[in-house]
Amino acid sequence: MRILSGIQPSGILHLGNYFGMMKPAIDLQTQGEAFYFIANYHSMTSLFDAEERRQNTLAVAVDFLACGLDPEKAVFFRQSDVPEVTELTWLLSTLTPMGLLERCHSYKDKLARGISPNHGLFAYPVLMAADILIYDSNVVPVGRDQKQHVEVTRDIAIKFNQQYGETFVIPEPQIRDEVAVVPGTDGQKMSKSYGNAIDLFCEEKILRKRIMGLVMDSRTPEEPKPDAEKNIAIQLLRLVAAPEISRDFEDRLRAGGLGYGDLKKSLFENCWQYFAPARARRAELLNNLDYVHQVLESGAAKARVVAAVVLKRARRACGLE
Repeated sequence: MRILSGIQPSGILHLGNYFGMMKPAIDLQTQGEAFYFIANYHSMTSLFDAEERRQNTLAVAVDFLACGLDPEKAVFFRQSDVPEVTELTWLLSTLTPMGLLERCHSYKDKLARGISPNHGLFAYPVLMAADILIYDSNVVPVGRDQKQHVEVTRDIAIKFNQQYGETFVIPEPQIRDEVAVVPGTDGQKMSKSYGNAIDLFCEEKILRKRIMGLVMDSRTPEEPKPDAEKNIAIQLLRLVAAPEISRDFEDRLRAGGLGYGDLKKSLFENCWQYFAPARARRAELLNNLDYVHQVLESGAAKARVVAAVVLKRARRACGLE
């Protein structure tokens, strides 16, 4: 079973990135052939500073490795180091219906948020389909809100196969129901674009300030809080603390007598401790960036071996060879 997943280098990674994509990917790296890439081509639809893209790409590589990605178990690489994916994107584009792209939620959502439309943004799902199909991927882990991306890929692959003969493996989405939407400091989904993110490796004082600034209601410590399970701090505490710790705080909130300040202090302490091993590993990696570059180059070489075979198969199928 070949597993495929990618992450954009569009900014500093935050807790939502970690629990939404990175941790599930790391957990899966022993369950099949894992191909994980840094989607720097995709970042070009919304990030237009070249140096920032370079810095972000390296930072994502460092942070992913620090958090436990093992290059001995997973193929880890930069998307742009596999140029075969861009040629396959064109082959797929010639058969992709405009209506299919117009119905994509992600495009409409970005327009609604005021992002200026461009062809890259519109054709984003075709490049994503090429990312998946170029490695004969069997499984693509996604949250339920991202299922459409894999469905579009399946539609494109099926259409290509019907037109030119059996060429591509049809991937299956692996829905991560157990991964909840990570709330930001204002209760919305954590996102850099919303300004509500808690950075993965921010300084201790900054982390404390962000957590202590979580938006809460105005109830006093003495008042019972029966909706504790909807509390932002509780939702985050469940991710970084032992189950018995979060359950204890939930019970105390429901009973009354617990202030939000004490809850936030515990959240900070558990969050800081949770990422302590990763921070130590990250410090080592930052002092050995040659190793990080070597990992990415080696991963790209492995990825290109697979990509070349699939692209040749596709070129031959549609009459280019």
